[in-house]
Amino acid sequence: MTTTQKSLVVLGAGTAGTMVANKLRHRLSKSDWKITVVDKNDIHDYQPGYLFIPFGMNTPDQIRKSKHAFIHDGIELVLADIDRVDAEAKSVSLTDGRTLTYDYLVIASGTSPRPDQTPGMLGDEWHKSVGEFYTYEGSVALRDALDAFTGGRLVVHITELPFKCPVAPLEFTFLADDYLKGRGLRDRTEIVFVTPLDGAFTKPVASKELGHLLKERGVTVETDFMVENIDQERKVLISYDEREVAYDQLVTIPLNMGADFVARSGLGDDLNYVPVDKHTSQSTQYPEIFALGDASNIPTSKAGSVAHFSVEVFVENFLELVAGKPMTHSFDGHANCFVESGQGKALLLDFNYDTEPLTGTFPIAKIGPMTLLKESRANHVGKLAFRHVYWNVLLPGRPIGLPAQMSMTGKIPADATV
Repeated sequence: MTTTQKSLVVLGAGTAGTMVANKLRHRLSKSDWKITVVDKNDIHDYQPGYLFIPFGMNTPDQIRKSKHAFIHDGIELVLADIDRVDAEAKSVSLTDGRTLTYDYLVIASGTSPRPDQTPGMLGDEWHKSVGEFYTYEGSVALRDALDAFTGGRLVVHITELPFKCPVAPLEFTFLADDYLKGRGLRDRTEIVFVTPLDGAFTKPVASKELGHLLKERGVTVETDFMVENIDQERKVLISYDEREVAYDQLVTIPLNMGADFVARSGLGDDLNYVPVDKHTSQSTQYPEIFALGDASNIPTSKAGSVAHFSVEVFVENFLELVAGKPMTHSFDGHANCFVESGQGKALLLDFNYDTEPLTGTFPIAKIGPMTLLKESRANHVGKLAFRHVYWNVLLPGRPIGLPAQMSMTGKIPADATV
């Protein structure tokens, strides 16, 4: 008797999609399982590197490689745009007319900046006096804009949450302070951080520490600012409550949204993110569909570390599921984020759904070598080194040595007395 080969289709060859395909290719029989990954092009960017390009700390070639180079043998990579998913028929329609059928589907199509969603953001000054660093093209254009900047009002602006790498706007602000000092322009520049939040960050403990660092560097913080439109001619941000923030150079983080095909398929929420069980990444609508990385609506940071840790949990659950067993592993929302703070230092945040960022050492108690919620050179070196880890360990699906679940090892409880 012959066994019909089952099909796993992964939509998206970014961090989560590449990792899950590679890990499962090692764990699933090639005779029993066909794995197909779909993405629109063969370009894979190391997205954390976008932050460094405007300051000349990364060159474009260091962050851009071919997707084919990281997809293991035995996985089919299809380069095409996705039209829609028919969840009832278990099929994916591509815009070139092809149709892929699946037994299980992983949506790992990420999230993207959508400047078109904010009136006035796109215009003649887009990628000029209105810049962004959340795309490859934007980060290169912003490098050129900063090279030409001679002082004035530099405004770093967050449109709305959620967006990928939520610490990146703060990192940009700290690095801009450092960069302008190095060019002798800091005394001639006012830096303003504009956010829809009531503080510097979402987590209160981290927000307090990061807010202190902004104040220390002389950065003005404009909170509770919900942008209604941008007037490029007058060079002002205008909020719904009619406040105005003027700028000479604006660095904005546009509204982020999931892929349009998610909306066309009826699988997403208002921002095109797929509603899933936050512990298993399984769709709340269809048990054979999962969403990983930035494509899902789980209530934690849209960050590479979350993609990594949630994929680890998903792989073990998926193997149980296809073996006819209950899924016994649970993702806890673990996020691990370096925060560049300038002057060759960085902070490190480690938290999950239930636990705020705490102080202490990471990953080894009392030894570190990294410090939590405290600036250090080791954290900065760790962030820079991670690019090598990403290309050579994370994407290929090799073990990285960190547990998927958040550990309290080395952490100092918030109520501890000194």
